[in-house]
Amino acid sequence: MGFIMDGLDAEAYDRNYSDRQLIGRIISYFRPELRVMLIVATLIILTSLLDTVFPILISYGINIVIASPTALVIILLIGAVLLSGIFSWLSNFFRQWLTARAVGDVVLNLRKDAFNSVVARDMSFYDEFPSGKIVSRVTSDTEDFASVVTLALNLISQVLLFALIAVVLLIRSIELALLAFTIVPFIALIALVFRRVARRTTQRSQRSMANVNANVQEAISGITVAKNFRQEQNMYDEFKRVNDQSYHVNVRSGFVYNGVFPLLVLVANLGMVIVVYFGGLGSLNHSITAGDWFLFLQGIRILWFPITSIAAFWSQFQLGLAASERVFALIDAEPRIRQTDHQPVGHLQGQIEFKQMFFSYDDRQTVLANFNLKIAPGETVAIVGHTGAGKTSIARLVSRFYEFQGGQLLIDEHDIRSFDLHDYHQRLGIVPQIPFLFSGTVADNIRYARPAASDEEVAYVAQHIGNGDWLDALPEGLATRVGEAGRSLSSGQRQLVALARVLLQDPSIIILDEATASVDPLTEAQIQEGLDLILQERTAILIAHRISTIRRADRVIVLDSGKIVEEGNHATLMQQGGHYAQLYNTYFRHQSPDYKPGEGFVPVIQTQQA
Repeated sequence: MGFIMDGLDAEAYDRNYSDRQLIGRIISYFRPELRVMLIVATLIILTSLLDTVFPILISYGINIVIASPTALVIILLIGAVLLSGIFSWLSNFFRQWLTARAVGDVVLNLRKDAFNSVVARDMSFYDEFPSGKIVSRVTSDTEDFASVVTLALNLISQVLLFALIAVVLLIRSIELALLAFTIVPFIALIALVFRRVARRTTQRSQRSMANVNANVQEAISGITVAKNFRQEQNMYDEFKRVNDQSYHVNVRSGFVYNGVFPLLVLVANLGMVIVVYFGGLGSLNHSITAGDWFLFLQGIRILWFPITSIAAFWSQFQLGLAASERVFALIDAEPRIRQTDHQPVGHLQGQIEFKQMFFSYDDRQTVLANFNLKIAPGETVAIVGHTGAGKTSIARLVSRFYEFQGGQLLIDEHDIRSFDLHDYHQRLGIVPQIPFLFSGTVADNIRYARPAASDEEVAYVAQHIGNGDWLDALPEGLATRVGEAGRSLSSGQRQLVALARVLLQDPSIIILDEATASVDPLTEAQIQEGLDLILQERTAILIAHRISTIRRADRVIVLDSGKIVEEGNHATLMQQGGHYAQLYNTYFRHQSPDYKPGEGFVPVIQTQQA
């Protein structure tokens, strides 16, 4: 059955916290709620006292009724019992209400911290860890965290009640109380053994649920591809696999959790048998009164309930601790992007220089080694090469999404590690190959680059992309809703929105991962017009896939296995007849206006004359 646990290992950023560390961290979140928690603590004490008074009143009542029953005494006794019950209910109600409010505030702040940590992670974090599992920590695990707090408060209440009842029983009869307490070590032993198993079991249960969340998210995100290739059954089979795994893990968890409670009840009932037998003998020989015997019977039930509850619900407590451990591990995850300083960036000229750069994604395969490249301010550089040559890696390093392991990356002769990243990214415009749009309108997505921009500014930049002709195809113009991830728009329209967004941002450096790789000729022309506007007087790095983009570049950098093998403009590189000419004839030649399908290799000189 080992396969059940496959894929349930801890993530690389997970940490092991001791219970003391976790509880200390949880308490730190409650410091702002100190005033409310003091009231809760007072109500816990009051509720415990009232719950203790209740059996004592009945005990006294039994003794009084046996000795000299009168109507007045009985009425007073019934009134006292009712009042103690009413006050106990009220204090418990307000305690639960205030606790719910305080816990809600704490979970709110914890979820804010977790989400803030998520958005602060660098892009390599999302390459390594599935987004569904991260979502599970921010949502499900923070909810489970709330159970720790609620159970902890209940635990305090139960322990206090246990202490008060124990004192009362010892005062009434030390011998009988000590006999009853002989069961305590056995229950404590069971709870300690169970504690070790519960943490490991609950962690596996949470990880299996995270796998289910990740699978569902991936399936929904890729449903179009699945339907296109008719892979719905395979998608269902994969979901069934992770869902079955979660089922088996939860069955095991249920067996562990539910198995401990009957064992604890059995041991507690042995304690009750001891009290019944020896208390009954004491009542017969008048060493204790009938009321005291009843008090022991009631008290022992109250006494064992906190202990069995603490042990039996330890699983939930461990579930909450395991959840808090996972959330705190996410919050405490070490960033891979390390800034040596946080200097304000100001206006950038746009000079970029790689000096003896060494970069690897996973320490197993080197992407760039001793890489050197200098890009002048305002220069447009197109980077071409086979898949895996390092084109996107260069763009990601300039974007400061990934950490390099050696060398320097200078922006305007300043180490990129010394910049305030928030300021730097405001001066960096990125247009990915497949732009992502958020739910809302076209205008909302353009304004995303600069939320304070007015409607007039948004309309102005939209009109300057492709002369604004693309807006006529939108049903409601800029007010058109884009749908989830922009699915209501065509791929070309999404690219145009992305270009308008960058134009509104007005950055100093542009990184473009070929915005015209998969659009129709009309949209490509509109995009190229937008590019001509955006690239003016800005430094630009173009990850090029189309010849029209390459020809617009001031310089073409040809990469092969992370090394620059050629550089120059299109015409010069074609005349050399080297690596670039080979790439052109293989990948770009068919994009030329004079290309005829089915013709053979076009000599470099012929292509140049054309």
